Amino acid sequence: MSENSRTISQPVIETINEFEQSDLDDLCDAADQAIIDGNGFGWLTPPRRAVQEAFWKGVLIVPVRELYCARFEGRIVGSGQLVKPFSNNEASGHIAQVATFFIAPYARGHGLAIGLLAVIEQSAIAQDFKILEVDVRETQSAAISLLENNGYERWAVKEKYAWNGVKFVDGYYYKKDLGMVEPA
Repeated sequence: MSENSRTISQPVIETINEFEQSDLDDLCDAADQAIIDGNGFGWLTPPRRAVQEAFWKGVLIVPVRELYCARFEGRIVGSGQLVKPFSNNEASGHIAQVATFFIAPYARGHGLAIGLLAVIEQSAIAQDFKILEVDVRETQSAAISLLENNGYERWAVKEKYAWNGVKFVDGYYYKKDLGMVEPA
């Protein structure tokens, strides 16, 4: 390989069951940028690194959560979770949710969000969930576009869903009937 060439890694969506420290650092860096960009999942400002690391490590030990990460050029640049109902929730046991879904601003435009959403949907289908739900702030236009272009139906709007540090913003609730999606 010449000095002017470099290896370009293709985008990858993968399940994370444990963290290498470098992956955890990448995930925290990506989340920091997403939060600053207004796509935080509850956070308005990036939390201290120790708090965020504890958050991501905690995700891995909750049995109803599956963490998926988008990797670009070898680094984690985004994530999403499939959140399954607890076993005592028989009435809604057919519904799973998507949570903490984001791609860092510096990694957008490569189809990672579409791939990440597709992998989460396929995992939900493989586990026999019938409905996948997700909620977003009304200000997250890219996420709204992604959902609506991928067959998600807005079924509710919640006023004062979130505080963005300046004013309240509404939240949009979406669902997708997974019976309409072909298994991969």
